[in-house]
Amino acid sequence: MSGKPQTGSTLLKGLLVGICCLLVGYLLVLMYIQGEYLFALISLVISALGIWIYANRRAYAWRYVYPGIAGMGLFVLFPLVCTVAIAFTNYSSTNQLTLERAQQVLLSRQYQDGAGLNFNLIAAGDRWQLVLTEADSGQTYVSAPFAFGGEQSLKLTVATPPAGERANLRVITTHRQALSQIHAELPDGRQLVMSSLRQFSGTRPLYLLSDDGRLKNQQSGVFYRANGLSGFYQSVNADGSWGSEKLSPGFTVNTGWKNFIRVFTDEGIQKPFLAIFGWTLIFSLLTVVLTVAVGMVLACLVQWEALRGKAVYRVMLILPYAVPAFISILIFKGLFNQSFGEINVMLKTLFGFQPAWFSDPTLARAMLVIVNTWLGYPYMMILCMGLLKAIPDDLYEASAMDGAGPLQNFFLITLPLLLKPLMPLMIASFAFNFNNFVLVQLLTNGGPDRLGTTTPAGYTDLLVNYTWRIAFEGGGGQDFGLAAAIATLIFLLVGALAVINLKAVRMKFD
Repeated sequence: MSGKPQTGSTLLKGLLVGICCLLVGYLLVLMYIQGEYLFALISLVISALGIWIYANRRAYAWRYVYPGIAGMGLFVLFPLVCTVAIAFTNYSSTNQLTLERAQQVLLSRQYQDGAGLNFNLIAAGDRWQLVLTEADSGQTYVSAPFAFGGEQSLKLTVATPPAGERANLRVITTHRQALSQIHAELPDGRQLVMSSLRQFSGTRPLYLLSDDGRLKNQQSGVFYRANGLSGFYQSVNADGSWGSEKLSPGFTVNTGWKNFIRVFTDEGIQKPFLAIFGWTLIFSLLTVVLTVAVGMVLACLVQWEALRGKAVYRVMLILPYAVPAFISILIFKGLFNQSFGEINVMLKTLFGFQPAWFSDPTLARAMLVIVNTWLGYPYMMILCMGLLKAIPDDLYEASAMDGAGPLQNFFLITLPLLLKPLMPLMIASFAFNFNNFVLVQLLTNGGPDRLGTTTPAGYTDLLVNYTWRIAFEGGGGQDFGLAAAIATLIFLLVGALAVINLKAVRMKFD
């Protein structure tokens, strides 16, 4: 009797493991069919390891660690590795495909060959017959009855047009997509497709693949060869040198350190990159200093024993933290509007001037710092309120006996005792604001724009916004490889700065 529950539990465990294996196997097959071999391999490793850990009693302790390790590997390490890998390629909006896929796309292109034949559709009950007529000779070709739907090949024979109602232009327009998928084959072997609302024309492949791997343009006779440096099929001159003409789409190739070298050698990228890096550092430091300063002072004020209505003040000061950040940012964007914003209306009424918050680089940066301080101080205030309660009252009593005032107490007792526990959080805040994409994107969108740069860049762009603009707003094609290289540099810079800050904090407080 004692073995029955154990046997039932074993069967249930085996059933669950079997279901998991079948589900994983099904997903792996789908990934493999779609050509996602890397994702299939990673899914296989993670799934197999997870099933083994949860099905094996000897790996019981790993059951609590595995979800965190798997999540870190899948959502942190894998994107990081992919980003670094892309940084060493020419991956962009024009170079997204593999060489084989780019070749297939080019070989599938066709051009019209010869004069078009007029066509009509004749109703045949609930089906249709296609009739093609040569304009010169009047020769007609008729297909067997067919129904619209999907790609289909119709063989036409020489015959007189059948009696029946002819489709009007409205019917042809309605079924235009279905007609464009029809391949009409004439008795002499010509293949025709729909070229207009009234004609079918013969088509031929635009490019032919030769034995030596070159593509020949059948219209111009120009030969093209895959260029492993540029990532395009490029024209070849008679002497074997590369021509200037490139065929799109291109394909992805390994470029080595080219993207990283461009960051530091191309003046159109180097100057904005260094300027934006400097501004990103200043913005992050200013934000940390101001949010901590404002939060600490307000925390001391609301903890003041003589202050009445402290609970109301606390709620009012914490409200900015309760409102979603993107809503606050959009509200501030309206408040700072140069023509209709309440801030400029008030400044014009009181002082007679209206600052150009969004067009002047200095004012735009100042606006970012002001808004980010407003968004960040409640968090620091809450932390300081909790830390203030941990400071012994004996220190203030001893200070009062020595005749110290409030300012002396703050700078000699409160500030030193708060900074030490706040330092790790300040470093985390610095790293967060170093990559504060949402604030800049919603408030200024990086503007005002810098002039004379190779890549799109603005005076209020942080490095992360600059990377995004290169990846998705590049005028010459979205350059994901260059964006990935800058993202890799950002990761290294933030990591190095965090390590330096941590070592500096240890040296100061040890």
